[in-house]
Amino acid sequence: MRNSRDGLYLTFLLMSAIAPARAADDPASKGEAAFNNTCRTCHSWKAGDNRLGPSLAGIVGRKAGQQGGFAYSAAMKGSGVTWDEKTLDAFIANPETVVQGSNMKPYAGIPDATVRSEIIAFLKGQ
Repeated sequence: MRNSRDGLYLTFLLMSAIAPARAADDPASKGEAAFNNTCRTCHSWKAGDNRLGPSLAGIVGRKAGQQGGFAYSAAMKGSGVTWDEKTLDAFIANPETVVQGSNMKPYAGIPDATVRSEIIAFLKGQ
């Protein structure tokens, strides 16, 4: 190496190449992309940003149909569901199996378990 500045530049280039590869392997990073591709039309992960569907910020551990500021269906309000990884997975796969009569139509679910787990990993961090 000619000088320390060249070494720093080389280190920066190597780290820049490695960081995106790590992010691509991270389920939560993949989950954000999956969320944006399948959920974002109706939902946001930002607190208080209700759209056609409620914000999903802090959904893990929350009771279904109870977040203020959104008009939930009677089915969702009365479901008694608390959102954990298992119930979210089942709901994302097929909402009708978890809460019959929810307003999730025409959403038909995500059959791919890997994509569902990535979305859940992303939502856990929100």
